[in-house]
Amino acid sequence: MASAFEYAPAPESRSVVDIAAGYGLFIDGEFVDAADGKVFKTVSPSTEEVLSEVAQAGPEDVDRAVRAARKAFEKWSALPGAERAKYLFRIARIIQERSRELAVLETLDNGKPIKETRDADLPLVAAHFFYYAGWADKLDHAGYGANPKPLGVAGQVIPWNFPLLMLAWKIAPALATGNTVVLKPAETTPLTALFFADICRQAGLPKGVVNILPGYGETGAALVGHPDVNKVAFTGSTAVGKAIARSVAGTDKKVTLELGGKGANIVFDDAPLDQAVEGIVNGIFFNQGQVCCAGSRLLVQESVQDELLDALKRRLSTLRLGDPLDKNTDIGAINSAEQLARITALVERGEAEGAERWSAPCELPSSGYWFAPTLFTNVTQAHTVARDEIFGPVLSVLSFRTPAEAVAKANNSQYGLSAGIWSEKGSRILAVADKLRAGVVWANTFNKFDPTSPFGGYKESGFGREGGRHGLEAYLDV
Repeated sequence: MASAFEYAPAPESRSVVDIAAGYGLFIDGEFVDAADGKVFKTVSPSTEEVLSEVAQAGPEDVDRAVRAARKAFEKWSALPGAERAKYLFRIARIIQERSRELAVLETLDNGKPIKETRDADLPLVAAHFFYYAGWADKLDHAGYGANPKPLGVAGQVIPWNFPLLMLAWKIAPALATGNTVVLKPAETTPLTALFFADICRQAGLPKGVVNILPGYGETGAALVGHPDVNKVAFTGSTAVGKAIARSVAGTDKKVTLELGGKGANIVFDDAPLDQAVEGIVNGIFFNQGQVCCAGSRLLVQESVQDELLDALKRRLSTLRLGDPLDKNTDIGAINSAEQLARITALVERGEAEGAERWSAPCELPSSGYWFAPTLFTNVTQAHTVARDEIFGPVLSVLSFRTPAEAVAKANNSQYGLSAGIWSEKGSRILAVADKLRAGVVWANTFNKFDPTSPFGGYKESGFGREGGRHGLEAYLDV
């Protein structure tokens, strides 16, 4: 009998990316120090190694950046759409050319596996710039009236789970429609945004059109509250989203919020179970479950529950956790010590409330922030792990008997960002999808994205749409 193949590490080389000892703020086309001289360290989650020291923007820096963006807006918005498109095409091509470098950097700074940054994140980043470059000279035909106008200066705040992809989601449509940008990356993952600033210079983008301000929550609050910002775009937690909504209430700022989620992944008894298992794994363990639209609630029909759970546990036992730069790694590091503590606390609460925990057998590295793939059974809708967004590699399993019960349980959430349906019956998929209160519903797949398709949520998952033709509206005066 043939033996299983031995595992051989296949690490990607760190030498493809040159990380400087320190980085400044990117304002008006130049890297500059913070006005008050403050800096902070960015750490690799898999090793706790300090990667670089980064300038921390304060209110004075925010004001400088907004003034630079306002000054650049006059000429940028006056350019013909075809001319703006040329810059976006250049940016997209440079991203493709530097994709290996950017993928390694994203993995180092974020902790996610290299095969995800290389095969998912970077291709989508380039695709968004290509897609919106194509829209830049066609805005008259986008369905928002003849000659729609840009808003002005967009203040954008992005999260740490998809640092470069969230940047692309926001900057690409803003530039295509003639706006200028001041963007604040997350404090734990500022490096790819700063490398993107260099790409903007490489592409010859006019000074002040894009400005990058690393910093903490205070920086984001100063940007959102700046009186000369016309548009606020935020992706992150529901709590911060609510604070932003309160901050801009009563102003004329246009706002889009993409917030938390507790997506339901519904498996019916006629589903292709092997395919469903792969979809469940991709739905909740992709990027260590640190995905707002993760399928963190598995709703499985009672008649196939035992069979599905046995197959799922077997599959989770094969996932490889470890060095994110290893091309064989499936599960990377949690982004920060703070996030790991939150995941741990919620999992412990789930156990204390009586849910049954099962974690995949794996050895956790001695340094860095790690959490084994975990699922909970015997879960009710009253359990914290079925209600709260854990934002980690943790799956809660609930059962149902009828499609109506599945819909009721799926919709029994304060969130409404995503859902998945697994069934061989197209009529059932369409009937159930029509009743789900979720912004995105996948059928026999999960976590599939395309720049042509709008993304966003209902209820406490936010409002507004990013991506597709719909994503243009948020940056136009319509």
